[in-house]
Amino acid sequence: MTRAKTTEQKAEPGSATPLGWVSFVGSGPGDPELLTVRAIDLLKQADVVVTEAPEHASMVRGVLGIPEPVDPAEGEETPEPVGPEFIDGGFGVDGQPLANAARAKAVVKQAKLGKRVVRLMTGDPFLYASGPEEAQSCAKAGIGFEIVPGVSSVSAVPAYAGIPLTTKDHQEVAVVTCNEKIDWSQYADNRTLVLLSGVGMIGDIAKELVAAGRPAKTPVAITRVGTTTEQATVESTLENIAVDARAARMAPPAIVVIGKVVNLRETLSWFETKPLFGWRVLVPRTKEQAPALSLKLKGFGAVPEEVPTISVEPPRNPQQMDKAVRGLVEGRYNWIAFTSINAVRAVREKFDEYGLDCRAFSGLKIAAVGEKTAQALEAWGLRPDLVPHTDNQSAAGLLEVWPEYDEDLDPINRVFLPRADIATENLIAGLVDLGWECDDVTAYRTVRAAPPPAPTRDAIKTGKFDAVVFTSSSTVRNLVGIAGKPHTSTVIAAIGPATAKTAEEHGLRVDVMSPEPSIEALTEALAAFGAARRASLVEQGLPVTKPSDRRPASRRRSRTS
Repeated sequence: MTRAKTTEQKAEPGSATPLGWVSFVGSGPGDPELLTVRAIDLLKQADVVVTEAPEHASMVRGVLGIPEPVDPAEGEETPEPVGPEFIDGGFGVDGQPLANAARAKAVVKQAKLGKRVVRLMTGDPFLYASGPEEAQSCAKAGIGFEIVPGVSSVSAVPAYAGIPLTTKDHQEVAVVTCNEKIDWSQYADNRTLVLLSGVGMIGDIAKELVAAGRPAKTPVAITRVGTTTEQATVESTLENIAVDARAARMAPPAIVVIGKVVNLRETLSWFETKPLFGWRVLVPRTKEQAPALSLKLKGFGAVPEEVPTISVEPPRNPQQMDKAVRGLVEGRYNWIAFTSINAVRAVREKFDEYGLDCRAFSGLKIAAVGEKTAQALEAWGLRPDLVPHTDNQSAAGLLEVWPEYDEDLDPINRVFLPRADIATENLIAGLVDLGWECDDVTAYRTVRAAPPPAPTRDAIKTGKFDAVVFTSSSTVRNLVGIAGKPHTSTVIAAIGPATAKTAEEHGLRVDVMSPEPSIEALTEALAAFGAARRASLVEQGLPVTKPSDRRPASRRRSRTS
């Protein structure tokens, strides 16, 4: 990523340095997807980001697609940093929290250097934050600034917990920043209360509210780390909240809601009830293909962790591929069959190398093994002539619909088959049986990736992952090869029968099998498994746990399709 150039303001008369600009930006309550469009635009332009929370730097890198910094190997130079400079505005060099004045000083210092500064603040800059004081420091120093509101935890966290702050029957709400000097008697009515920084003293607060006249049975909910996949909510009443909060180990950051609106959570809870909420899911895929699967898993509430197991590389001997592409251009083939997205990518890269485009396919029939491969072709401007039925999108399915060679109808009997180096021979044998001659060409190699870090290997073996999703037989073989077998408590999901068979051959019991070979079907099948598991626990009156929370003695024998 290229950092935007700083637009320096002209210095005031007598000033030695140009003045920059400060944007006080609300980061929201924790979920990066709640950042505003304006916030992301300013982060892209920033020279310096002054953070507030420890996770802010990683959040910005993730949103902007900037890699995390890595220490150089011995003898190597430190790589040039990418993206904005990060300055910790939460803690000083001694590890102690910075006072508001110290934070303001750091912001002003960077702006005086002529830099475009983003002061990233948790929640909203002007709500329960030091934004007003820091902005006043900028004004005093003659530095221009702007305020970019953020989604406040006051409203966002209860919303993610399924608790509306107002309804047609409860139209008043009071937000209270808790300290020891509050007169709780003024909140003895039936208004909805939202307490900030109140979890540590909730027992005393509850006693004072009851003493002031609030019914002891008044509903209370505490939600910690709201809007993240670690969110947890405890529901109770004023008379029991102290004990229940202690039992649930509630700790800051947390939001407390007091009032009858808490009862609506029973029907409106939508976030914590997602089928894979909080599940840590291992995604063993190629680096290029992992993001789509991870995005789908996140939609079901999971926390995907991508572990590359396969690296796609060019063939060792490119001459065979060069010869086949020349033959394609010269009209040597009647058909070309694509058995993967990687095959499409390999041929396209070779076309780019030769300065060719999709017009070279004129007169050539094109087959694709499935819808995803067909979509990759369509993105290139090619519409396949042959795609298997959706219930069997595989090499076998492709053979089922492939026509026999007819010397009266087919001027050429040769098929170009660009594939991986470890592809099976079934497709070639089937085409030969149909009367076709095949040029089976290695278009790319799938190479086993390096082992993941030790903590990840340990998590795989000890059951700290809730599920693993296998998208091919090679991902099974390679994951087991570089990291070992997943723990018996880990849910195993496979994209199809061939992948499931490979998993079972490696001693894994498959719990979930996709009804069709696609990322969407695979993630939906895993989500259905998670939803059924959750419903069963609720029906039995048991707490909703994750697979990693429990260690069954043996894996279930049933397979969910």
